Amino acid sequence: MNRLSPPSIMTDRVAWRLSFYFAALFAVFGVQLPFWPVYLQEAKALTAADIGLVLSAGLWIKVLFNPLVGQWADRHGERRRPMMLLCLLALVAFAGFIFAEGFWTLFALALLAGVSLAAVMPLGESVALDVVYRRGLDYGRVRLWGSISFIAVAVVVGPLLARVGPDVILVATILLMLATLLACWMMPSARPPRAEPGQAPLRRLLLNPRFVLFLGAVALSQSSHGVLYGFGTLHWRAHDISDNIIGGLWAEGVIAEIIVFTLGGLLLRRIGVTGLIALGAAAGVVRWLAYGYTTELPVLLVMQLLHGFTFGANHLGAMHFIARAVPGGWSTSAQGLYTAISGGLALGLAILVGGVLYEWIGGAAFYVAAGQAALGLVLALVLWRQWDGGLISR
Repeated sequence: MNRLSPPSIMTDRVAWRLSFYFAALFAVFGVQLPFWPVYLQEAKALTAADIGLVLSAGLWIKVLFNPLVGQWADRHGERRRPMMLLCLLALVAFAGFIFAEGFWTLFALALLAGVSLAAVMPLGESVALDVVYRRGLDYGRVRLWGSISFIAVAVVVGPLLARVGPDVILVATILLMLATLLACWMMPSARPPRAEPGQAPLRRLLLNPRFVLFLGAVALSQSSHGVLYGFGTLHWRAHDISDNIIGGLWAEGVIAEIIVFTLGGLLLRRIGVTGLIALGAAAGVVRWLAYGYTTELPVLLVMQLLHGFTFGANHLGAMHFIARAVPGGWSTSAQGLYTAISGGLALGLAILVGGVLYEWIGGAAFYVAAGQAALGLVLALVLWRQWDGGLISR
């Protein structure tokens, strides 16, 4: 299909299936990120230290696991079947919480669920980007349904938790995992070329200067959110901002993200792939400087709108770079590295260091995040000069 041709009925159905996948997967995250610690504490009696260990273990292990899963998928030309297997493993692990007791049993189940679910993401992104580029779809308009479902589920589960109790968190997770398994089964067929025999996509990518530049730019920019994710709510509460307003600020950020995903095709045409990455980093510099300087509500309301750029534009740029610059037989390895480094290693380190800085200097820790985003901007500009818009060399 010509990329500029109008979508056919079949293309509409394909777009709907991709949208359903993102909606189902991020609905799970809409339960897990805000509420899973509550379930572990109230239903399974874990301490705060235990919960921290359970949550962080999966984050670090995916640094190794995601790239290896991606390389296996590239070598075998497989996408959907590994996605379904990983979803099934996560579903079984979550179901195990119904009966599990004791820290180490809960730890093992949480680790299996977290690592399996995290590994689905690079596989799904690889399928989505392959289909988007072959059928002339707008990635942002497909991906935005993930953000919509995330905020919708979080809004619904909160009142249910207050009314029904913590078990509703596990029930919602299991039901939404079933929907995600169905969505993986419904994913459009995508079989990008296998990596050539004897190739090691991970090694080739990590030895490619342009890919390393890309990885550094997006990892620095994305992980600069670490101080906000880890300590933003605590910081705002310490400055007498109510919980209702804080919830509204977080919701505003996701809404801004949805708007940018909606306009993603227009932004891509106007400023290009590296422009999106640079825009996200530049917005991060402005946003984190403002958060370090003041907690005045009018400023926060304006700065939260920049989440659409600091995350949304940066992520769109990353996805389009992988689609355009990485050979087809390496695409899932590239996705695995992107998720492992930007959302795993770099973000984990940023939250860890951010905690030390926040205890030491309070809100001034955001100034360090601004410096991190500024370094990401420098790398994005270097990438803009060095990448010609085509496939990176093998």
